[in-house]
Amino acid sequence: MKLLIDANLSPRIAQRLNADGRYEASHVRDHGLLAASDEVILSHAGATGCVVVSADSDFATMLALANLRSPSLVLLRSFDHLTPDEQADLLLGNLPAVAQDLSAGAVVSITTERIRVRSLPIRARE
Repeated sequence: MKLLIDANLSPRIAQRLNADGRYEASHVRDHGLLAASDEVILSHAGATGCVVVSADSDFATMLALANLRSPSLVLLRSFDHLTPDEQADLLLGNLPAVAQDLSAGAVVSITTERIRVRSLPIRARE
């Protein structure tokens, strides 16, 4: 699985995910996108087949409003209470459980206490 780590998270997360060997992770700065808009980052992730990993819920909103099926998003919640290594551990411990969802197109919210998965495209609740 290819992962694109957003600017609001540490490049250390990409390093840890790569070191694990199961993931191909890069940070937005590796692509010259450190100051890029969320729209540009989302477009880059879609074009390169990456799952966006962020703490920014704006990505989920953009996916929903545009009725997109990809790219998938992993949203780290309450990330500011965790070190980059703890964030990487949280991802490493939970990504295997949601890998199929992410491959199919999903927004996955992860906290230290739970995981929530919403398939893409996100439909308005009736």
